[in-house]
Amino acid sequence: MSNCVELTGTLVDAPQMRRSPAGIPITRALLEHESQQTEAGRERLIRFRVGLRAAGSPLAEALEREVAGVSLSVSGCLLRARQRNTDTDPIIVSVSRIERLAETTLED
Repeated sequence: MSNCVELTGTLVDAPQMRRSPAGIPITRALLEHESQQTEAGRERLIRFRVGLRAAGSPLAEALEREVAGVSLSVSGCLLRARQRNTDTDPIIVSVSRIERLAETTLED
């Protein structure tokens, strides 16, 4: 089975870091994605927010350094936000790669 996801989007808020009981750094953030996709032969605007979780060094620290409003490309796998056996737990991206996208500037 495969469980891979790659998304681009904008950080909604400043990422928050905590440490697990074992001392592992874990940073959480919220990414907003917006794109045009073709579905059933028609263009459709896709917009959603998804939680990100980066665990371990140096990934957790790298995500924590980012600021709200920055554009990122992330890849990883999908998992439940809480590791309980509850079908209603939200799905998040467990990040294995983070890349800050080039910032665009408007010129007069």
